[in-house]
Amino acid sequence: MNHNALQQARAAALAAARQARAAYRAGAKQPTAGVAPGMTQANMIALPRDWAWDFLLYAQRNPKPCPVLDVIEAGAHHTLLAEGADIRTDIPLYRVWRGGQLAEEVQDATALWAEHPDLVIFLIGCSFTFETPLQEAGIEVRHIAEGCNVPMYRTNRQCRPAGRLHGELVVSMRPIPAQRVADAVAISARFPSVHGAPVHVGDPQALGIADLAKPDFGDPVRIQPGELPVFWACGVTPQAAVMASGVPFAVTHAPGYMFITDMPDSSYHV
Repeated sequence: MNHNALQQARAAALAAARQARAAYRAGAKQPTAGVAPGMTQANMIALPRDWAWDFLLYAQRNPKPCPVLDVIEAGAHHTLLAEGADIRTDIPLYRVWRGGQLAEEVQDATALWAEHPDLVIFLIGCSFTFETPLQEAGIEVRHIAEGCNVPMYRTNRQCRPAGRLHGELVVSMRPIPAQRVADAVAISARFPSVHGAPVHVGDPQALGIADLAKPDFGDPVRIQPGELPVFWACGVTPQAAVMASGVPFAVTHAPGYMFITDMPDSSYHV
């Protein structure tokens, strides 16, 4: 691709990211896999300042599921990763947690910042970021092909605890033809800031997953003959910690409904 074409492609991807955020701000609701291809997507968790240190330590001790892309000062809601964006409105669907329980889902979280003005926002890398390179390598991403959300599962693997936080690893799953698994591993491994290489390939029961047709979050997808389930660490892991630890209050993205940044996925390619 020549320089001009590359510039045009980048400009188009950036415009797509900004259009998507504007649409979510205006009330559109859709899972974000496949939206603004080539742009980095992020998981989000916002916690009162009193819990922020615990979570920062939790993320530092569990970098595979919780790779931190940005931490936003208490009460602030803008990020250098997306010019002009507002974290309170620019994600298509939010989850509100009270006492470790899911209380509600909302499309505009502004009122929650008014209720808790000291919220500290963490943006966590998302595996949707390396799906474009997988597709460019000719590997079908099943949930995008089927127009649904990625399937996600709670596992029997415990994360390393930190302060008051503990909980299990959550994984996302993509079926990959057996002969392309090595390619999928190699491609995703080049993106350590967005979960990197898979944590497991094959038998779901080794992760304590009883039935791939019944994900804990997202939607089930078809697994065809000759394909293996491949599992990546997932940024819903912080939500599992909120539940397991009984965190008094938190706001997160809804699984599969990410914050789309202005950062090209190449920013996180090593």
